[in-house]
Amino acid sequence: MSGQIITAGKSKTYDIVYIGVFAVLIAICSWISIPTVVPFTLQTFAVFLTVSVLGGKRGSLTVLVYVLLGAIGIPVFANFTGGLGIILNNTGGYIIGFVFSALLMWLMEKLLGRKLWVQALSMVLGLIVLYAFGTVWFLFVYTKSTGAVGLATVLGWCVIPFIIPDLVKIGLALALSGRISKVIRINNG
Repeated sequence: MSGQIITAGKSKTYDIVYIGVFAVLIAICSWISIPTVVPFTLQTFAVFLTVSVLGGKRGSLTVLVYVLLGAIGIPVFANFTGGLGIILNNTGGYIIGFVFSALLMWLMEKLLGRKLWVQALSMVLGLIVLYAFGTVWFLFVYTKSTGAVGLATVLGWCVIPFIIPDLVKIGLALALSGRISKVIRINNG
């Protein structure tokens, strides 16, 4: 019995460490950015890699921790920014969208397992959820603060330029996640 308690405690400690390390990875990847209306960053790559390596539950929790750290003002978002004002701004929907992407990936993992094709499909669908949530948010906030803007314009600013780079990020996340998972051997059961 005491062996199970020690193992469970050790497992929880590893979970906390992995969540912390991968939240930092997402932050570092957000700092690598090219400023545009919606900055080009490596956040999407880090989110997909995180959920793929840590599994749906830990990965989703990690993404939530990252968003909450930024919300309370720790500069983990693009261009070393943080605070609720960033989330409530035009691009905040994309940050919140990371949580929904991770949750979708977790759901697909629960329903279909952790096969490579499932992870690839869940990342693509997660990207679509991210784009949809972020674009609707952008439209709402931008219209309220600046004035009306068309959906085609917002898609041209916030989605179309990102499609190919984000698909490349998905490919990299898929390629690296298997290798990283072998090294750190996380129990995703």
